[in-house]
Amino acid sequence: MHIGVCIFATEYAIRIDELARETEARNFESLWVPEHTHIPTSRRSPFAGGQQLPEQYKHTLDPFVALTAAAAATKTLRVGTGICLIIERDTITTAKSVASLDLLSHGRFEFGLGGGWNAEEMEHHGTEFKSRFKRLEEQVRALKEIWTRDVAEFHGQFVNFDPIWAWPKPAQKPYPPILLGGESGYTLQRVVDFCDGWYPRGRAPEKVLEGLKDLKARAAKAGRDMKTISVSAFATPPDKAVLDQFASAGVTRSILLLPPEPRDKVLPLLDQYAKLIR
Repeated sequence: MHIGVCIFATEYAIRIDELARETEARNFESLWVPEHTHIPTSRRSPFAGGQQLPEQYKHTLDPFVALTAAAAATKTLRVGTGICLIIERDTITTAKSVASLDLLSHGRFEFGLGGGWNAEEMEHHGTEFKSRFKRLEEQVRALKEIWTRDVAEFHGQFVNFDPIWAWPKPAQKPYPPILLGGESGYTLQRVVDFCDGWYPRGRAPEKVLEGLKDLKARAAKAGRDMKTISVSAFATPPDKAVLDQFASAGVTRSILLLPPEPRDKVLPLLDQYAKLIR
């Protein structure tokens, strides 16, 4: 099982390029960043974490810019979005951002995405909360067309374009791994139907293990080999017992959460986490 780290890349945290170098030097497999274009001040949507919204949610850097800096500063470290709010993005420009990052990183990008929880935020982008997953599925299917065809077109309810030329194509073939966040049965079925990996929250290990059993059953029913589906547990507790349990169950990677703090606070914690790498 691989071990990676995730941080809310902000203007007051350790620089993402420095963190990437330090992460690679300690033999972590990957570095992940989340995304929020903005946070509406209305706060109508309750925070999915259950408490007051942490300050860093208002300060996230653009994930593709941040991860390009991280990739440029490293040679082997995989970089990923955890998660990209694709339902707030234009599909064609996102296809170019993903392909450009994957090309410049020599095929080191992991495309974690999700439907989001902040209704007001996505409404500002013209997305309705209730139909966000239908939009997401169309976007993923359209992205695959753009990445794998010299002439791509797509006609759906939410994504619609006539034949286009769009380069670059991703370095990874046929495209970077697409990981879907969430824990519901609907999420697991979408993973089986049109994604390459599952991106659950690892802070509740028993739910991840429960979901993994469900995922395996759904994959078997659909005739899909679990070897084609990765499992990346986000915000896994930095606990050896939990990591051992995940590894035994077949979790692909555990991702440990770093605080959005300066280097003097982040690097000692990174040293502690590094001791958990086998």
